[in-house]
Amino acid sequence: MSVKSVVFSSAVVLSGISLTGCAGHHANDRALQEANSDFQAVKEDNNVLRIAPKDVIRAGESLARADRLSSYWGSGDDVAHYAYLSQRYSEIAREHTQKVLNEERAAKLELERQRLQLALRETKLLSVQQQGKWLEEQIISLATTQTDRGLVITLGDVLFDTGAADLKNSANRTALKLVQFLQLNPKRIVRIEGYTDNTGVSDDNLTLSLARAQSVADVLIDLGIDEKRVQVAGYGEQYPVDVNATERGRAQNRRVEIVFSDEKGQLGAAR
Repeated sequence: MSVKSVVFSSAVVLSGISLTGCAGHHANDRALQEANSDFQAVKEDNNVLRIAPKDVIRAGESLARADRLSSYWGSGDDVAHYAYLSQRYSEIAREHTQKVLNEERAAKLELERQRLQLALRETKLLSVQQQGKWLEEQIISLATTQTDRGLVITLGDVLFDTGAADLKNSANRTALKLVQFLQLNPKRIVRIEGYTDNTGVSDDNLTLSLARAQSVADVLIDLGIDEKRVQVAGYGEQYPVDVNATERGRAQNRRVEIVFSDEKGQLGAAR
């Protein structure tokens, strides 16, 4: 082989080495740039610095080592390795931060939910108290009398047809008020007392008075009031509140009286 051929062959080999070195160098530059970009991003993120400072430090240390090694010939693999480590630590820092931020956000939402539930309960309680006060006013707005037996509500005979014990539909609103009041005052009990005028046979009047009182009691129980909270009594034509000599007086005597206990559940003495 001639000298010229040897020189040419050597030049080709050296040229190949040079091209390979340049390609590797460019690849390492890109890796360093990407690692540096990722590191700068996490370093400037206050949440990352607060939550994952150790990972940020590791990312910076790995990047610094890759940068130092990039100045040495033949250290391309090491440069790529530490650049990768730097990027990975930056990624871990971001992932850790995002996880903690999500947990913090969830905890904040849970606290807000609990606060709203508490506010709702307080509002509901206030609403119940206000409703209870309103219902008490509604109850008192009915024909009420404070007696030694307790608070007495008088329901006139307009709630029943003549000689009948079944409640009219017009009695539903009154019954509903009574049920709501008792629901909001769970310790109170009632005694429902039936009365008639003196028309007809006394025994029949006694039976009718008891049946009418029982009809009112049945409605309260059907609407959810515990039957243990409801007592029933029938007195027939006894204890008139007006004279039976006039239609008006007889109408006053045909009635159902609901006697409420006090707030502790104590009823006054029965007749």
